[in-house]
Amino acid sequence: MDKELYNKIRNGTEKVAIIGLGYVGLPIAVAFSKKVKTIGFDVSKEKIEEYLSGKDPTKEVGDEEIRNSSVDFTCTKERLREARFFVVAVPTPVNVDKTPDLTPVTSACEIVGRNLLKDSIVVFESTVYPGVTEEVCIPILERESGLVCGRDFKAGYSPERINPGDKIHRLNNIVKIVSGIDEEAREIIASVYELIIDTGVYKAGSIKVAEAAKLVENAQRDINIAFMNELAMVFDKMNIHTKEVIDAMNTKWNALKFTPGLVGGHCIGVDPYYFIYQAECLGYHSQIILSGRKINDDMGYIIGDIVIKKLVKANILVKTANIYVMGITFKENCPDIRNSKVADIIKRLREYNENVKIADPVADEEEVGRAYRLELIKLREVKAADCIIFAVAHDEFKELSLKRLKAMYKDTSAGNKILIDIKNIFNKEELEAEGYTYWSL
Repeated sequence: MDKELYNKIRNGTEKVAIIGLGYVGLPIAVAFSKKVKTIGFDVSKEKIEEYLSGKDPTKEVGDEEIRNSSVDFTCTKERLREARFFVVAVPTPVNVDKTPDLTPVTSACEIVGRNLLKDSIVVFESTVYPGVTEEVCIPILERESGLVCGRDFKAGYSPERINPGDKIHRLNNIVKIVSGIDEEAREIIASVYELIIDTGVYKAGSIKVAEAAKLVENAQRDINIAFMNELAMVFDKMNIHTKEVIDAMNTKWNALKFTPGLVGGHCIGVDPYYFIYQAECLGYHSQIILSGRKINDDMGYIIGDIVIKKLVKANILVKTANIYVMGITFKENCPDIRNSKVADIIKRLREYNENVKIADPVADEEEVGRAYRLELIKLREVKAADCIIFAVAHDEFKELSLKRLKAMYKDTSAGNKILIDIKNIFNKEELEAEGYTYWSL
């Protein structure tokens, strides 16, 4: 195969195909389409129709970019036979019992395998535990295609590193880890990705090393945030404002600058479970990573309990209180609601008050309804509140003036306006001077 496939992709006689067009796959497809002929495939007909109409529900690329893109969007599986370089970027969630759910990636392997021709390369970007590419994915590709990996086609792994909602660290300026089933595959994969990655690639020694690197990246962040969450809970009991401690700590040059918070989403809140699962299969019981996961998984319920206590102390009847939750997405300025820990806060509060309302100007109303069976209200509908919980730091929330904020509450005595500021959007001293009962994580 050597460099022949790369040259054919460059001169337009062969195509690249991206399988899975979500928060990861869509930016990759658009980036490749600027350099080479690119097919964008997804099993969702609804999603493909949105892209064809020039809409980007992920907000990662933008409507204008989609309209001007040359990506050949399709949900027709047989169209994949036109490509020779495949990038699989489907999600890898966890089951209810927190074990890996490989169904999306194995289904993608079946689709690709049935349309795989000789002298092709399949690269996986989906986050998996070490061994999945070689022990799960490649056998499916071989079974469905009748081809032999290493002889008839090549395979590799290149972990996605896209940070949804981040407008600074983008696909093109994040170093790309690449690996292959052999050195030849790794070199071709590296060359193809170098077409779209300005900062270059890092060639991992093996597929398993590349798979492990992705898990470690997210597990490391998860553990550090869990540490800060634990500190926040203890500082709260000590009547110490955690943000003030962090501000003081960050004056040292080697402070890591992590902050407490809700750890949701489809990466940090999920990927550590893939490591934990594989470790258990090998007879090792994870201690640090599992403990970090438990702390972070419990934060939504802990915050819900704190809200209840604040209402009780303010002599507000919890059952009939007007409680508003601001934000349902897993992070600011991003419509992604997958594995949102804000939902845990709402679940806890609704055990006591069935009328908790949610406002989120970024989230898609229909998607929130499908995923969580929750209805969204408009920001302008937030009124006569007893308690407002700012769970996500959307720009729209940051721009709220004190006057606008005050208008959202009931006209009550000092101390009866409760503001829960999970992301430290507002100034604590300023709000307390205005008579709010203020709490932040």
